[in-house]
Amino acid sequence: MDIKRFGVEGGTGTGGQHMPFARAVAADGWLYVSGQVPMVNGEVIDGGIVPQTHQAIKNVLAILAEAGYGPEHVVRCGVWLDDTRDFASFNKIFKEYFGANPPARACVQSSMVVDCKVEVDCIAYKKPAA
Repeated sequence: MDIKRFGVEGGTGTGGQHMPFARAVAADGWLYVSGQVPMVNGEVIDGGIVPQTHQAIKNVLAILAEAGYGPEHVVRCGVWLDDTRDFASFNKIFKEYFGANPPARACVQSSMVVDCKVEVDCIAYKKPAA
């Protein structure tokens, strides 16, 4: 099995703390992207569910691109919302990014580890080059 890890060289979280996990791990065509919150340069962006959803998804897409994948390769997303009343707003934005290629998805309400409204992870698949 061929395994490649992305972002293990020193990813940072809130306040610059080192995060003890990879941003993503690729294995035999599968890519597992760690949960992404609406952070830029180690700090959660201001705003409510709309700007935070855009940023969390952009963070996921950036990791996909780094690994050579696109939104069309995403087969499943996991979503954590701080407030279930944000579900409709989240869905509207999610559709902007994944509407043409909707993945399977789970969405739950959860208290967040950092002060944000949303977290998104995903699993993607792309047939390995022969």
